[in-house]
Amino acid sequence: MAKPNDAPASGASAAGGAPDLIAVGRVRRAHGIRGEVVVEVLTDAPGAVFAPGRRVFAGTERGTRAPGGAELHVKRSATFKDGLIVGFAELQDRNAAESWRDRLLLVPADELEPPGEHEIYIHDLVGMEVVLPTGETVGVVGEVFELPQGLMLDVERAGGGTVMIPFHESAVAFVDRSKRIVHIDPPAGLLD
Repeated sequence: MAKPNDAPASGASAAGGAPDLIAVGRVRRAHGIRGEVVVEVLTDAPGAVFAPGRRVFAGTERGTRAPGGAELHVKRSATFKDGLIVGFAELQDRNAAESWRDRLLLVPADELEPPGEHEIYIHDLVGMEVVLPTGETVGVVGEVFELPQGLMLDVERAGGGTVMIPFHESAVAFVDRSKRIVHIDPPAGLLD
């Protein structure tokens, strides 16, 4: 989930609309020789999502379910720097773990806590209309990028072209989930 003033916390998906599967982590690289991987956490509840015995589904780099729909079962997990080291029952050695680099790990949406009042799944932003305080339409969110400085909305402008808008309280006033509108109050020059 994401808040306009926070880094991403849970549920990115490349596809628009409400997906059945939510991205909860991204495999960054193999760790050691026993098949463990370093996971970038994309959920507010990593302890629950990556608890021993839990399952995750294999996703592509774009967040869709991988062909063949591999399922992984968590054997162990531990915090590591800004993420987790996770051992899956199906990954027995470094070669197997290395084949998962940059892939997303997905969980069924109904197995996650729903977003709170001031939260939204990242994938829900795609397709939302973006408007100024005057009510003027800027465009539609075409894609959401997770960058080191935070989430960026790639907004497709009505007249053509795109503009990047930080999903941060400095630019986003509020999000109306029911009307699917992102209300922005951007600093001077952001839309130029």
